[in-house]
Amino acid sequence: MRLVGRRLLMVVPIILGVSVLTFWVLALIPGNAAQQLLGPEATPEQIRALEVEMGLDRPAVLRYLDWLGGAVTGDLGTSLVNNQPVTGQIAERMAVTGELVALAFVVSLGLAVPVALLAAYRPNRLFDRVSMLVSITGLSVANYVLALLLVLVFAVQLTLFPAIGFVPLAEGVAANLHSMALPAAAISFPLFCFYTRFLRGDLVDQLQGEDYITTARAKGIGPWQVLLRHAFRNSAFGLITVVGLNLGTLLGGTVIVEQIFALPGMGQLMLQAINTRDATVVQGCVVVFAVVAVLANLVADLLYAVLDPRIRYGSR
Repeated sequence: MRLVGRRLLMVVPIILGVSVLTFWVLALIPGNAAQQLLGPEATPEQIRALEVEMGLDRPAVLRYLDWLGGAVTGDLGTSLVNNQPVTGQIAERMAVTGELVALAFVVSLGLAVPVALLAAYRPNRLFDRVSMLVSITGLSVANYVLALLLVLVFAVQLTLFPAIGFVPLAEGVAANLHSMALPAAAISFPLFCFYTRFLRGDLVDQLQGEDYITTARAKGIGPWQVLLRHAFRNSAFGLITVVGLNLGTLLGGTVIVEQIFALPGMGQLMLQAINTRDATVVQGCVVVFAVVAVLANLVADLLYAVLDPRIRYGSR
């Protein structure tokens, strides 16, 4: 409980800093929502009148303090473009992004662990070399490039999956997974490659250079038991850290991928808001992403204590 309390106290300055930085960066971008709504042929007088109506003529500090006061109570403001509550828009889109992130996470981690274990069991053999070649290839391709390649091969040429569109879970689990297969693959494959390479390298280091491995083998413990019960348990600490830190990358990857596959998620919402200079929506999306990333790191810290009760946080 002390660990949870300390970590939750750290969330406050982190989220505050993220919100300030986001607001400042958005203020530096040329143009605003009033100019985007009126178009390039609007006169300066028309733009000025709409800015006054939308409150964009007020000092940036006052606008931020107003937004912060509402955010503390759960109100992330109102969209400058459609006058809809930002909290409601994010709640509608969160289910799609959450499902996409969950699928990518489960697929990448679910495949990376067994592949890394098999590669570390017999290092420098055929399976190990092939897995490392695949991992390096996956790390060399950006997820948005991979998304376009997946569309070209599996949607255009083979017509196995839809190129765009989203089917809600309410309309059928099979149809939903069919529509989410390519977006989830575009995000999960680079993560799978990274997790595989990281875990395999750490397992090999554990098996070849640690005294407790030598002791376990001297006791007559089988190679698979040594790998699973001893080496993997210690390597899991590093994997948990990497997974927690990579959640921000995973969330960031949804912004472009959702736009490519026309998924109505938070990534598409934020990209549309950036194009229309809807600063309130962008601010809300970034803050929600930051909260999720911080909470993921909190879960990673708690898993440390579960795996090794000897760990004491904050002890001197």
